[in-house]
Amino acid sequence: MEVWKLAREFCNYIFKIIQYESLKHDFPLKDQINRSSGSIMDNFAEGFDRGGTKEFINFLSISKGSTGEARSQLHRIFDSKYISEDECQNLCNKTYEIANKIGGRIAYLKKSNFKGIKFN
Repeated sequence: MEVWKLAREFCNYIFKIIQYESLKHDFPLKDQINRSSGSIMDNFAEGFDRGGTKEFINFLSISKGSTGEARSQLHRIFDSKYISEDECQNLCNKTYEIANKIGGRIAYLKKSNFKGIKFN
């Protein structure tokens, strides 16, 4: 799915950033953004595989929330001078794009009569 692929790309960008020498030793912040960025794609995947529309919506909501968490951490990383303003803005824009697409998926599922494959 396109949203999951975008979340995966975002995770890969974050993984590159946490390898920066300056951030490499800020273990709490490095680990926190690594976990929140992974949570975006992981919750999307887990919700999808649950097979129920309501569960999927719930996990999508968590995934969307993780975009906000990662965005907040990006600002903390920028404020600590670990990344440039351009890097911060570009990555924050990616979180907005992912969040908007997740929000669109949630809206679609809420309007759908499909209950999920586990209810067939």
